[in-house]
Amino acid sequence: MRIPPTRVLWRWLQRSTAVLVALTCVWLLSCYSLFINPPVYGPDYVASVDADAVVVLGGDSSERLPLAEELVAAGHAPVLAISRTDTPGNVDADRLCRRPAHISRACFEPDPLTTRGEARAFARLAADRNWDTVLVVTSDYHALRAFTNLRQCSDTRMVMVPSTPDHGLVGWLSRFVEETAALAATHLRPVCANQI
Repeated sequence: MRIPPTRVLWRWLQRSTAVLVALTCVWLLSCYSLFINPPVYGPDYVASVDADAVVVLGGDSSERLPLAEELVAAGHAPVLAISRTDTPGNVDADRLCRRPAHISRACFEPDPLTTRGEARAFARLAADRNWDTVLVVTSDYHALRAFTNLRQCSDTRMVMVPSTPDHGLVGWLSRFVEETAALAATHLRPVCANQI
C-alpha cells in the first residue's frame, strides 16, 4: 500500500519541527550557560586576587565602570585601565579618560572599536607595563568572548569579573544571537596570530 504524498509531507514537517524545537532548546540552554551564567571565578576567588590593574572594557560603562572602580577602591589593583571608545554607551568611562593623566589610571583606544580591537590594544598596554595579572570587568554575556579574544593576544593572567546588565527577554535574545555569532567568529578567525 502506497502512502499518500500529503501524509509523507506531514510526517516530514512533524519531524523537522521536532528537530528544530530540540535544537532551539539546546541553543537556549547553551546561551544561558555561556552568556547569563558564564564560566568565571566566583567573588571569593576574585577577592583573593592581587592584580596589576583592573581593566574595564568599552560598552555599557554605567554598568561596568562602578564595579571596576569598586575593585580598585578595595585595593585589588593600583591601576584602573579603561577602554576609550567615544561611543554613546561609554560616556562615563570616556569622561574619565579626558581628565589629566594620573598614575592610577591608564586609557587605551581600540582600533577598530570592537572587542577584537580591544584585545590588541590591551595586549600592547599589558606588555608595555609588564602586567602579570589583571581583573577584567565586562558584562556577563560578553565575558567568555572577551576572555577568548584577550587570551589570543596576551599571556597576561586574566580573571574575568562580570557585571550584570538588566535586559528584557527581547534584549537577551538579541544578545544570544550576537554573542553566538561573535564567539564562533572568534574561534574561526583568531584576533591575533601571535600573542603581543
